[in-house]
Amino acid sequence: MSPPPSDAPPGAPAADPPRRAALAFIFVTVMLDMLAVGIVVPVLPLLIKEFLDGDVARTAQMLGVFGTVWALMQFVFMPVLGALSDAHGRRKVVLLSNFGLGLDYFIMALAPSLGFLFAGRVISGITAASVTTASAYIADVTPPERRAAGFGMLGAAFGVGFVIGPALGGVLGGVSPRLPFWVAAALSLANGLYGVFVLPESLPPGRRAPFRWRNAGPRGALRILGSRPGLLGLATVQFLSNLAHVVLPSTAVLYTGYRYGWGPRQVGWMLALVGGSSMLVQMGLVRSIVGRYGERRSLVGGLLCGGLSFGIYGLAPTGALFLVGVPLMALCGVSGAAGQSLMSRAVGPSEQGRLQGALSAVQGIAGMLAPSLFAFTFARFIGPWRSVNLPGAPFLVAASLIFLAVGVAAAVMRVKLAPPRSLPV
Repeated sequence: MSPPPSDAPPGAPAADPPRRAALAFIFVTVMLDMLAVGIVVPVLPLLIKEFLDGDVARTAQMLGVFGTVWALMQFVFMPVLGALSDAHGRRKVVLLSNFGLGLDYFIMALAPSLGFLFAGRVISGITAASVTTASAYIADVTPPERRAAGFGMLGAAFGVGFVIGPALGGVLGGVSPRLPFWVAAALSLANGLYGVFVLPESLPPGRRAPFRWRNAGPRGALRILGSRPGLLGLATVQFLSNLAHVVLPSTAVLYTGYRYGWGPRQVGWMLALVGGSSMLVQMGLVRSIVGRYGERRSLVGGLLCGGLSFGIYGLAPTGALFLVGVPLMALCGVSGAAGQSLMSRAVGPSEQGRLQGALSAVQGIAGMLAPSLFAFTFARFIGPWRSVNLPGAPFLVAASLIFLAVGVAAAVMRVKLAPPRSLPV
């Protein structure tokens, strides 16, 4: 691991390499952000239903509002936090996000009304956006040739949170619907306190960029993607990939229940297998695969694995064959780490937060569009108005999106990624 930039002036001795504890802290922070999403899945509907006197229909409607607003907050504030970290340093933004998330969980745990719970969910969407700054931190402290492995570590953190979150929320929710929020609050605050002592700054003052609101919002953040050769193409690849991957949380429960007769237990084990497989690939294989084949071929190869896995999901006649696609889907994670590494090479140190904010905005757009796309596709091909019974249609649409991303990635591979001398602000 190469040393991060120090806060010392130019010409001063280089800073010591970041301690393992600092990178472990970043890993835990991202894991907690993902856990924040998953831990409330089993219990948030129960709390909303409790406030609405058991009205299931109104609960479903309000749950949709909660989810949309949470995604909207991520879309708006991920670029803002990225720009703030470019201007004031990564450490402050990451720590404030941890403390803010912990306090927000306390608000939701104590919420006396639906309005308070909604406000807490809004704040959660804002404070859980620290993954932008965490990604910029990794780009700061790792040399370009090892960034794919660093981003793979963040992908592994997502996998851990995806596996642990819903399971932990379900167990704790069996005691009390509010207990998961208390536990999450304690974990976030404890992690923030730990970070005060172990997390060094990775972006010295001399490499920071002034904060400007026109660059901090989603529109301003997205402007950076058109400032580099090939960067917009790589961002398009990420958008298509993110859009396709939302098919699993959007329709997996309905699809596997309709086609294979799976209940909550089987779906839970399947999602745990997906998260666990992804974690193993991100932690154990990304570095060796990218090191052997390079970032560009790893990007295309990972996407091909993803397209094949979605095809298997959509065409598998049995649940056992459906599971064959899981390891291929895990290998698709190599493409995300490789693509993110390539994009981080195209901008300077003072622009990493802005870049990661723009990529998060792209992810947010996909997250808002995909649920309706796949839900309506599923309904169209199983409803009484269908022309053909094809319940796997959403997964086949996802496969098509991935193969389209392969074509875009192949074109981008011919573009030389090199940062210009300066970026318009």
